[in-house]
Amino acid sequence: MKRIYEDLAYVPPPHCWWWADVPDAPVVALTDDVRADVAVVGSGYTGLVTALELAQAGLDVIVLDAERPGFGASTRNGGFCCLGGAKASGKQIRRMVGNSGLRDWRQTEIAAVQSVEMLLDRHDIIVDRHSAGETLIAHTPLAWSKMRADTEEIVSNYGFTPSYVPADGLRAEGLGGPFHGAMTLPVGFALNPGKYHAGLLRAALEAGVRVHGYSPVLDIKPAASAWRVHCQAGSVLANRVVIATNGYSSEDVPEWLCARYLPVQSSVMVTRPLTASELADQGWTSAQMAYDTRQLLHYFRLMPDGRFLFGMRGGLRALPHVETALKHQLRRHFEKMFPGFASAEATHVWSGLVCLTARLVPYVGPIPQMPGVFAGFGYHGNGVAMASHSGLILADLVQGRLPKAQWPKLMQQTPRRWPLGSMRRALLSPVYAWSQWRDQ
Repeated sequence: MKRIYEDLAYVPPPHCWWWADVPDAPVVALTDDVRADVAVVGSGYTGLVTALELAQAGLDVIVLDAERPGFGASTRNGGFCCLGGAKASGKQIRRMVGNSGLRDWRQTEIAAVQSVEMLLDRHDIIVDRHSAGETLIAHTPLAWSKMRADTEEIVSNYGFTPSYVPADGLRAEGLGGPFHGAMTLPVGFALNPGKYHAGLLRAALEAGVRVHGYSPVLDIKPAASAWRVHCQAGSVLANRVVIATNGYSSEDVPEWLCARYLPVQSSVMVTRPLTASELADQGWTSAQMAYDTRQLLHYFRLMPDGRFLFGMRGGLRALPHVETALKHQLRRHFEKMFPGFASAEATHVWSGLVCLTARLVPYVGPIPQMPGVFAGFGYHGNGVAMASHSGLILADLVQGRLPKAQWPKLMQQTPRRWPLGSMRRALLSPVYAWSQWRDQ
């Protein structure tokens, strides 16, 4: 396997809160040469939803993962099931696919949230759901002004009207802090991503999907009219293959994927349960999931058990001393934004990889020159909804039919390669520096 971060980025973090009450699934490594209709590489949301849908359609499906199932972004994220999936701006998207394409994409964002709701209901998955939509917090007066100026475009493309709270009304709404206003979009909800993943895994296993963890895929080779997927101690001969590894991909599985994705680290902390006096002092009592208007945004929410989750971008290296420095930086940002919680120690801190594409939009579709092989990746920090939705799309594509789930043109454009190849992380340094200056 050829990965562009240091090894620390690809091992399960020891202090991830979502794993506290979700036991390891009873899966074993692949040790034989076997056959299947479909081999899915990656056991996160995309891979499991794809496999589950295919198994329920009567296909024999095997899922392979390099580590424990869902060890990547699916169980390390902040638990925001919300609008998003692209980092490209509305103007950039309009240049790519026009006005109608932009509207189609915005409606797909809504559909992705609805896809998660459908999966939760259909498979009886309990995820500690809360938050009525998502709230965007203005970190400067200029950001507050721009936020309100975007109303017309939001109404035009999403079909709903956001609600606003000015700075002097934030505390009364339980959103107290050094902020300049807030906008709430009425779509989305917060959840426990570990419980969501565990529920999808349970449903997939019950549907007959064979799931093998600790089975890194080393290569995918053509074999007559099928594909041979090679692991360390076994292989799968499959008619169709789905690549669902996102930011945890390997440069050579398959080689087409090389440099078409860029993993970016994000760091998260969860505090002990906050006291009533701490919540009152800060003025933050809302159950809303929220994020701010910075380029290098912070995301945060008060969870149902009283703990507070706070996340922000991670570092450019996955090394022990860098991780230690990031923990301190994360803490400084948290205490500056929420001084009333300054005495609340963090019980869990971890990092994970977000996946970007060069066009800053997701890709879901066939891999060129590899008939029968498909991929879905590039959710830009909003994978709970969009990765799940992509799994529904992929399941139909694998069966040779037009997806029932919304599949806009924006997601069908073959992603180009990032410059600098395996050294493309270097592109992030000037972007981070510029973003820090702009966020001041």
